[in-house]
Formats: sequence, structure tokens, C-alpha cells
Amino acid sequence: MVAKLSNYDELIKKDFEYIWHPFTQMKDYETDKPIIIERGEGIYVYDLKGNKYLDAVASWWVNTLGHSNKRLNKALTEQAEKIEHVIFSGFTHKPAIELAEKLVQITPEPLKKVFFSDNGSTAVEVALKMAYQYWAQIGKPEKSKFVALKNSYHGDTLGVVSIGGCDLFHKVYKPLLFDIFQAPSPYCYRCPMGQNQGECCFECAYEIENILKENHQNIAGIVVEPMIQGAGGMIIYPEKYLKIVRELCDKYDVLLIDDEVAMGFGRTGKMFACEHAEISPDIMCIAKGITAGYMPLAVTLSTQKIYAAFYDDYEKTKTFYHGHSFTGNPLACAVAVENLKILEEDKILENNQPKIECFKKGLEKFKNLKNVGDIRHLGMIGAVEIVKDKATKEPFDFKDRIEMKIYKKGLENGIIMRPIGNTFYFIPPYVITEKEMGEMLDIAYKTITEVLK
Repeated sequence: MVAKLSNYDELIKKDFEYIWHPFTQMKDYETDKPIIIERGEGIYVYDLKGNKYLDAVASWWVNTLGHSNKRLNKALTEQAEKIEHVIFSGFTHKPAIELAEKLVQITPEPLKKVFFSDNGSTAVEVALKMAYQYWAQIGKPEKSKFVALKNSYHGDTLGVVSIGGCDLFHKVYKPLLFDIFQAPSPYCYRCPMGQNQGECCFECAYEIENILKENHQNIAGIVVEPMIQGAGGMIIYPEKYLKIVRELCDKYDVLLIDDEVAMGFGRTGKMFACEHAEISPDIMCIAKGITAGYMPLAVTLSTQKIYAAFYDDYEKTKTFYHGHSFTGNPLACAVAVENLKILEEDKILENNQPKIECFKKGLEKFKNLKNVGDIRHLGMIGAVEIVKDKATKEPFDFKDRIEMKIYKKGLENGIIMRPIGNTFYFIPPYVITEKEMGEMLDIAYKTITEVLK
């Protein structure tokens, strides 16, 4: 029997002894101990010592309706009393059916079919395999390559690492990966085409056309994060870029795969980020906010046209041979159904609009700081890029770990500000009030100022 652990220091000792944390150099924990969170409420989480932290990163971008939401708690416990899980091959259940129907209703036409998985990486992995097999089964097996963007991030399984464009995360695994065509990132602040921000002709998008002109007969799909490249640094780009990519996919007969894992369910101010460009993908990947951060769940949606390429007699072996033990988990699906009801019934997206304007205005003051190079904002997302020199855009040296100093000072000031490189971002739960939004930005401003004074 495991002994009851009540002492904080003893818990930390056990954590360090047994747990390997994600995206963490564990040697850091010799001096910088992890914080033991006991509970959450609304936009705050509380540690075992009673300290309160404003969750400005929505617990890795997943929490949309606040911690310990009463309706979601009830939906989860009621489903647990019925069935916690059942095999999803040859069986189905009401929460999955209700969720699938609702997702088809709220996603853009012509997305019609729902394939369940359990996290964002697998949702995109499913999309890659689905696209690859689709072309093979309609008689074009040579269309087997993918186009992805520099600074892109789609997950951590090997298939999606192959289409990743963040060297910090992906370079070490290069020998294990399949080859892709990589196009420039639409990083307007640091334009890869050497253009001035807001004055370009979308040269970066037309680099994709150069790839397609020469190789479209071998390309299955283009994978994009719509409107925002998340882990690449919260890189927000114009909707026209996405429109051009959609047009190029149509022109060269290539599938558009839309990774909405981070940005779906209202995060950008619209239900799905692709709606800003008024386009629809051939395949859409969603996760994170689908359960408001409660349960692991992901979905890959496809058009009827793609689905039809797999629909045939069993002996034709066109089955999509992919699945997970927890596919269509009833607990997760029940929570997701309730989450979508709350978004609709409480008019969450509509009520977020004044908060979005408050957010945008509140970010303006960061421009006054000498080490802030760029301010980025879309919907309920804000980002501040820290630079060593504002004129040259020179970043701080990796070894200086400026971002870690700001992160730690933020914890002292009662806010969770987890950086991506030298970019600090704010992705608060939707239940944040305008007053709390102002407090969040004030604390962040104070924190950055204290470290870089």
C-alpha cells in the first residue's frame, strides 16, 4: 500500500523521483521545483500551499469554460454512472452519435464524416493517413507527399513531427521522419521574403504555388494551422493567405488539411479559425477545446467525397485501418456534447466580443516597453514577442533564458505565463471578465518590466 503523502516537500521529492515531465529539462527541477496544483475554479488554479495563480495559458490552451465548471462536472459524473468506456468497433453509443451530429452541423460545408481519436497529434496523424490512402484508392498512389510550413507544429507523433517546422522540437528526430515539401512561414514580423509588414503581395503564399507547379502530381495535401501558427510563436497572419492556399489546393488538385486543434471552438473569435477566410478544408482536425479541457478527445472530419473512397465491399480492402483503444470514449463525448450546449445556450462567442476588444486595447500598452518587438492579437489570443534590440529585432540569446526569468517572476506575481521561445502569449478561459482581463495584462506588464528593467 502506498503511504499517504501529506507533506509538500515529500510530494515534490516523490515527483522528482518518479515522474518525467513533458517539454521539461528535468535537471532544472533540482532547483526550480514544480508547483503542486490542488484545485481550480474559474480562471484560477490553487496550489497545495494556498497560492492562487491566474491561468493565462488555459492549462496548455485547452480550458475554455473555466476550471471546475458545474455543468461539465455534472455531465461527466452522470455519464460515469452509465458507461465509462466501450469498444467503438462494432458498437456505438448516444454521446458519440449526438456529438458527431452536432460537429457536422457547426463545421463548414462540405465536412460530413467524423472520425474519433484521443488527442491533437493523433487527429492530424489520422488526417495524413486518410489523405494518403484516399489518393491511393482513387487510382493516384503517386500523390503521397505533403506540403507544410516553416514554424508549423502539429503534434509529437512521428507522422506529424515529419510535417513540423520548429527545429527546436523536431530537428533531433530528423533521421526518423519522412520527406516533405516545406514552404515559408507567413511570419509577418520576421518576413521570410524580406517584405515590410502590411505591404507585401503574399509572396510567401506564392512560394507554395512554385512547389505545386513542379510537384502537384506527387502531392497529397497541404497542412496548415489556420490564422495562427501556435507553438511556432503565436504567429498570426492575414486571412487572405489562407484564401490563397485554398485556391491553390483547388487549382492543383491537392487536399487542404486544416489543423484546428488549438484554434477551434471560438478561440479566434469565430467557432473555427478557417471561418475568418470564409473557406472550408477537405479535412479538419479538432481537439483541445472540444471538451473544454476536461477529457482527452479529438476528431478528424472529412468530406463525403473522401469517405466514399473507403466505402466498398470488405474484400476490396479499402477499410481505413486506424483506431485507438479509447476511440469515441463515452465520458469524453458526453462532456463535449455538454460543452457545445453551453457555448450555444450561453452565447459564449457573442459575449466574448466585448472582451476581445478589451483584450486588443489592453495589449497596446506593451508597445511602450523597449524590449517588446511585436504585439499580436486575434480573438481570445494575445502575444508579445520579446527582443533584445527593438530596431534590429535581434532576439535574446537562447542561453540567457530571459523567457524563464519572466515565467518565474510571473509565478511570484500570481500568473501563469508559459512562453514559446521569446514570445509570451495569453490564452485565458472564456469565462474571464473584462476586469480580470485588465488585471491579467497589468500583472504581465509588471512582470516583464521587473525582469527587463
